[in-house]
Amino acid sequence: MSSKPSDIRNANVDELVDALSTEEAISLTLGVGKWFTAAVPRLGIPSINVTDGPNGARGRRYFMSTPAKCLPCATALASTWDTELIGEVAAKILAPECKLKAASVLLGPTCNIQRNPLGGRSFESFSEDPHLNGMMAAFYISRLQQEGISACIKHFVGNEQEQERRGSDSLISERALREVYLYPFMLAQKYAKPWSYMTAYNRINGVHCSENSWLLTEVLRKEWGFDGMVMSDWAGTYGVPEGYHAGLDLEMPGTDGWRQTSKVIRTIEAKKLTLDVVKDRARAVVELVKKAANGAPEILDGDQKERTHDTPEDRALMRKVARDAIVLLKNHHDILPLKADKLKTLAIIGPNAKATYFAGGGSASLKASYVITPYEGILEAVSSDVKLLYTEGCQGHGTAPTLTARDVMTPDGHPGLHGTFYLKRDAQGQYSEPVEEFVLDDLNALMTDTELFFSQREWYLVLRGKLHARNEKTTFRFGLTVAGRANLFVENKLVVDNWSWGTSRGNGLWDPNGEVSGEFEMKPGVAPELRLEYSNLRRSIEKGKDDGPSPNAGVRLGGYPILDEEEGIHDAVEIAKAADAVIVVVGLNGDWESEGYDRKTLELPKRTNDLVAAVANANKNTIVVTQAGSAFTMPWVDSVNALVHTWYLGNETGHAIADVLFGKVNPSGRMSMTFPRRIEDVPSYLNYGNQNGKVRYAEDLFVGYKHYQSRGIEPLFPFGFGLSYTTFHYSDLQVSAPSSNDADFTASVKITLSNTGTVTGSEVVQLYISLPSGNLTHPNRSLKGFTKVRELQAGKATTITLGLDKLAVSYYDDHLGKWRADEGEYVVLVGSSSHVLPLCGKLVLKKSFTWSGL
Repeated sequence: MSSKPSDIRNANVDELVDALSTEEAISLTLGVGKWFTAAVPRLGIPSINVTDGPNGARGRRYFMSTPAKCLPCATALASTWDTELIGEVAAKILAPECKLKAASVLLGPTCNIQRNPLGGRSFESFSEDPHLNGMMAAFYISRLQQEGISACIKHFVGNEQEQERRGSDSLISERALREVYLYPFMLAQKYAKPWSYMTAYNRINGVHCSENSWLLTEVLRKEWGFDGMVMSDWAGTYGVPEGYHAGLDLEMPGTDGWRQTSKVIRTIEAKKLTLDVVKDRARAVVELVKKAANGAPEILDGDQKERTHDTPEDRALMRKVARDAIVLLKNHHDILPLKADKLKTLAIIGPNAKATYFAGGGSASLKASYVITPYEGILEAVSSDVKLLYTEGCQGHGTAPTLTARDVMTPDGHPGLHGTFYLKRDAQGQYSEPVEEFVLDDLNALMTDTELFFSQREWYLVLRGKLHARNEKTTFRFGLTVAGRANLFVENKLVVDNWSWGTSRGNGLWDPNGEVSGEFEMKPGVAPELRLEYSNLRRSIEKGKDDGPSPNAGVRLGGYPILDEEEGIHDAVEIAKAADAVIVVVGLNGDWESEGYDRKTLELPKRTNDLVAAVANANKNTIVVTQAGSAFTMPWVDSVNALVHTWYLGNETGHAIADVLFGKVNPSGRMSMTFPRRIEDVPSYLNYGNQNGKVRYAEDLFVGYKHYQSRGIEPLFPFGFGLSYTTFHYSDLQVSAPSSNDADFTASVKITLSNTGTVTGSEVVQLYISLPSGNLTHPNRSLKGFTKVRELQAGKATTITLGLDKLAVSYYDDHLGKWRADEGEYVVLVGSSSHVLPLCGKLVLKKSFTWSGL
């Protein structure tokens, strides 16, 4: 037997697979627990650990998790339009973070298409455009895997909504599948060769992705030449033989899986499956383990403990990528950048200003190692001579903001709450002897990875401590969400009852419908005592009984001081009137954008729009800073002179925002998606969401900017748009003749870019192609190339060359079942956004050709 796990790197995979027993082969095709593959110690095959991304490496624990670095969300990363920077971040932040978490596989990037901004996980995907999406993914994957960590590109394919995601059927034409939804995965496969893929939950044209042999075998393996491993999304398999035959190598997770040994053996005995097929799937798992062992042997040879660590260099890189993602959308009268030395009074207003909104919700979320809020970043950037005024103005959360170690303390004064686990509770509410004690500093506590969850049917958690005192009399509203049942006592008074018999309103911590609220009157200077009692047993509709243990045990405790929003907006207006300039920080957060459910509206929450409009009316030097992972409407947009969109920016949120506002950097982010003026303008407006389990992608090829241009609809902010503190001029377009008129086609486009302003700046040069008219309909232009020109000095010019290949001139002919390029004249458009393309040239293809594969 091997002396250490990484010794598998020299093993002969064929010999290992031949030596597997039936039971061992089956075991390799089903995960172990939540995050591991199976080991076969007899043959020296170790298990490997996977961890959720895509904007960090969370680690394998939800409960009492190890802090992690958090990068900007995917829509923010794509808004840098800087593939080299994304690659650097993957190599220098994501790969080392995976190694700190002892994980050989990062579950990311997400390459689904921004089909509709209401999608709950839109912020996890890069873009509405397949080319930008795929190129970002390719550099992310390539650099991550060069450091020995496997990417797991996901969700393959057509997972653009959360509603009924396991049962929904995405009905997509073959052309739209090829040219839009499969396209980013194809680019990633062509340029980066991911070591693993994750299937989507949904069906594609009637067949679940995890059981879809056309998708996994015909397209992915045979056509694209993929030779890695395919795993399911978590609980994204729906039977035994279908997935094996389709090409699904690994079912995840291992808890309650279909591929339990007894079930698979029965399927083999019934002649619905053969051992040879099972071993083929096991082979892919062994090959991935071997790649992981060769790529980063220190993980397998390590102690498997999770760690957190960052350096000044890490923080600087995270700050750089965050600020490079920020998009300057308006800057009338050159309000920005603010001059800190000229300000006497600065007002900071808004529900997002002091909140730690650094990421969206769901499985992309993590416990951040630190977060700089917008308020903290601005405070650090201004002189101590500047008088700062602050008010919240209105509230923007959905559920009560999770209480953190900043809000609560243990009975002896440490951050967090003191926790105790028990196994029994009698009818009088008395608990058995404690089995474990700890301090819990994250009150969004999913407990499915505690030992009790797996080993005991019944258990209890009691949290004790205090809420920090406030200076004024306050009505404090608590929100309690459970998977199980819980009560909250404040000063020994029952304030929130989420325990009593009756059906629970929610299904888990990611379900906002499950929150139950209660209020407590806080006295000035008094820190009230808290006691939260939780049980993993679900309530029953029959009084006095329970419905057994919750399959997703967890509890989330949130709270906030109630704000009279009429008074709040009035106070904000008065503060704005007294300030030289106003920064209003508003937007969305993980309550509204999360895995598990889709948004219901494009509007900002609650009284946010009223607040922005009132403040902008009170002070013309109002700068609006917005945070959101996807699009939203802005009814006040014409009344504000400066607007900065920041997405979700991770750890360095506040520093990055301040760097842009005060001109430490010149903003260079460009929109990775179109922002519509109204929901009715969205391409999929009439076809979003399930109709009897079916989702018709009726907008077909016309996703994002392609729809707006084809229909002549003016968006709020177009794809690719972004302003700078300087100006640029495009000139001297030169288009080379094609190198050939067949599938080896290449061409180049050359331009001159000049910085015609007064400060150094970075520009994104974008190239779009219009295909010649023919028998099939095409979008009137499609992005086919781009580059980020960094730090071009004022008064200087540079020459930019962009290369084109067969993908730039091809479309998918669904009659032939091949990619096709037609002879004729192709229009080449170059400029600064999908709507501003000052340079126009032509490329002539003298002969049609077809091709398949990559």
